Amino acid sequence: MEKNVRMSKDQIKSIILDFISDSSLNSMQNGTDEPAWDQALVGFASGADQIWQQYKEYVGAFHWTPWEVFNQHLPEKNVSAECLTVISWILPQRKYVRKTNRSSKKYPSEEWARIRVFGEEFNVALRHHLVERLEVAGHKAVAPMLAPNWTIVKSERFSYASSWSERHAAHAAGLGTFGLCDGLITAHGKAMRTGSVVAQLPVEPDPRPYSDHHAYCLFYTDGTCGKCIDRCPVRAITESGHNKEKCRQHLTISREYVKEIYKFEGYGCGLCQVGVPCESIIPVKTARDALKKGELPPPPPPLA
Repeated sequence: MEKNVRMSKDQIKSIILDFISDSSLNSMQNGTDEPAWDQALVGFASGADQIWQQYKEYVGAFHWTPWEVFNQHLPEKNVSAECLTVISWILPQRKYVRKTNRSSKKYPSEEWARIRVFGEEFNVALRHHLVERLEVAGHKAVAPMLAPNWTIVKSERFSYASSWSERHAAHAAGLGTFGLCDGLITAHGKAMRTGSVVAQLPVEPDPRPYSDHHAYCLFYTDGTCGKCIDRCPVRAITESGHNKEKCRQHLTISREYVKEIYKFEGYGCGLCQVGVPCESIIPVKTARDALKKGELPPPPPPLA
């Protein structure tokens, strides 16, 4: 292992983008060598950001802060939260994959189901790859989702929740805000997957270009839209939000459909992520314009 080779944000982004471009694991495994992903957004958050404690207080004591997950798995380091950085990335769904799922009415298109399984397998490989590259440069790192004690917990407030949320890590890193269906709306829209690594690494965190966790959702900002309600085949989304249990039950049934119709072991849905204004962009114009200018938009006005 090299000793503390200083790494810039651009170097870390290059590690991620090069792996997407060069790895043979980036495949839909459909016999045509089509890649699962072709781009990424990358953001950085401080391990000492107060948002991690806010998550913990809101979600539950079981929800890790970066300091907790890092020191659980590398206890000999005893690293302070100020020395940690959360590296988060967004893998936007390719236009072709979004198009195939847009026409689906109940179950995912074959391409979408392949991304859910094989695209996520690549995302796991990307987590491993980034950890390895950071450690070669002398920066210890942990991928929280790959921690052996990562778990899903029954939650009175949320039906169920987990030890670490990739979407919440991405939100903390300035990469997006939440929509009515609980999906994360990013600069490349809501149709995406995300990943993260916690590293002992001194880089400047990215500012969050929003002051409200629903800033990119039309329903929450001005009471319009709600298109994801109609897109959900089991009515797991209403004006009150997202019913996780209904959603989970449908995903379970989709596994049988994928196996019978597409002839591989997989599952998925994602219908609420396509055919909606936030599919591939931030639909709130003021927020979209503010992001381009690097400005922090004001909080949205209260709904009547």
